[in-house]
Amino acid sequence: MTEVNEENRAGAPAIILVADDDPNDVFFLKRAFQKAGYDYRVLDVPDGETTLEYLRGDSNYADRIQFPLPDLLLLDLKMPKVNGFEVLSWLQREQQFNSMKVVVLSSSGLPSDKQKAQILGAHDYKVKPSDISEMLTLAKEIASRWLS
Repeated sequence: MTEVNEENRAGAPAIILVADDDPNDVFFLKRAFQKAGYDYRVLDVPDGETTLEYLRGDSNYADRIQFPLPDLLLLDLKMPKVNGFEVLSWLQREQQFNSMKVVVLSSSGLPSDKQKAQILGAHDYKVKPSDISEMLTLAKEIASRWLS
């Protein structure tokens, strides 16, 4: 498998993969990146199992032109089938994803969840905002910190 970011995509917009089971959260996050003026390609998957399929290039995700490896993974923790902690554990074992940035975006503000996510390799941990203006601020912060 090709290492993350090694493919020549000069001039192409950054790829963000959003792993979240709440379609409203995905919609508002995509909208926030648009409103902030970013032309990132924001793709989404509905659960942790599909996240792993996407990253491995399994089944429907084998076409890396249509489903490229992301520059950034925005990962919810509380998802069906495979949760975000399990995705983080898998990523830790897969060396080809060492350079991929992972930001946990969760509704949980529990310090224990944040600590566990960081131990499992998350680069950052953000609590999901409650309104669109806060989501816009979050999108700008994520872009400047992880995609610049």
